[in-house]
Amino acid sequence: MADSIALLRAQALVCQSCGLAETRTQVVVGEGEVPSDLMIIGEGPGAREDELGRPFVGRSGKLLDRLIQEELGRTRDQLYITNVVKCRPPNNRDPLPDEMHACAPWLERQIVLVQPRVILLLGKTAASRVLGVTGSLAAVRGRGHDRNGVIVIPTYHPAYVLRGGATRLTEMRVDFARARVTLAGGLRAT
Repeated sequence: MADSIALLRAQALVCQSCGLAETRTQVVVGEGEVPSDLMIIGEGPGAREDELGRPFVGRSGKLLDRLIQEELGRTRDQLYITNVVKCRPPNNRDPLPDEMHACAPWLERQIVLVQPRVILLLGKTAASRVLGVTGSLAAVRGRGHDRNGVIVIPTYHPAYVLRGGATRLTEMRVDFARARVTLAGGLRAT
């Protein structure tokens, strides 16, 4: 297994472990600071991400960048951003269980290499994969969860917030503020 993020990236770029390899333009591994105390994990690349090979660069990425700046006081290069799957599912559908399973070793190794103290999960798919829960995002959102000593904070996906209005945006801001306070040592998992 890769012992550096550069080696992990090189290995992931040639991955053929699932059917998504047949339809992708690029593998979107992740980007940012390694190690980092904060890691953000989304669901999977969209069309623009597949085109550019970078996570969260479309409309959702613009909202994410704004929340990182306004609620965390950081820029995206001061944390690490990735997705549960590294290749775009066709028509932006949710990743299938076998696709998430195929990408699981990449994600788990990224977590080890990044060494985050806090992980923000964006969307139900990311929460389900990382926390191993089923059901609605509402069941796990609103608090921190301990995952092997890392505080994991599930929140909405920016694309959902863009469609969901001011209330969802406010709730997402609260989750980002929870991450900021946790990083400062103020909150623990419940």
